[in-house]
Amino acid sequence: MASFEKILIATRNAHKLEEIRAMLPGVTLVGTDAYPEVPDPEETGTTFEANAAIKAEAWSAATGLPAIADDSGLEVDALNGAPGIHSARYAGAHGDTAANNAKLLQALEGVPTEQRTARFVCALALSVPGASTQTLRGVCEGRIIDALTGNGGFGYDPLFVPDGYADSFGVLAPEVKALLSHRARAFQAAKDLWLK
Repeated sequence: MASFEKILIATRNAHKLEEIRAMLPGVTLVGTDAYPEVPDPEETGTTFEANAAIKAEAWSAATGLPAIADDSGLEVDALNGAPGIHSARYAGAHGDTAANNAKLLQALEGVPTEQRTARFVCALALSVPGASTQTLRGVCEGRIIDALTGNGGFGYDPLFVPDGYADSFGVLAPEVKALLSHRARAFQAAKDLWLK
């Protein structure tokens, strides 16, 4: 689409911003912490893409910068796609990782391994002042195991084993996750389509 001098990444999640910086070397990125006076928009969409677009458009309008926002989460087939867009607040409070993981394990109790298929989904939206918002999606297929393993990653990573691997994202090296993850795949597509 274009080359941008500076892009706002619409997140207050330090882990996520760190991951994205590693995925976009050579691109000047600024996080939303640089604008503490700007409130986070309410995510009222019913899809990952809709929520990403809400965030990107709000932050671009507030700052005048091109903004990229992601909305991501875990879809578990045996749970009809849950937790889905509610992944960060699956157990109630936003970002309570331990409670979210415990609720997921409880929901899957008794579900056999072969029926624990799942995927991490990352939808990205790019909002540029004066242009229409664009979205794309990255996906990482895998399965949910029955106990937390490893201390790496964050969120549901210690319960998610990507296809083709025996270990969870909580065990696999960050460099491996950086190649496989839903976010890595989405940002690779963004580099190819938006940041040429």
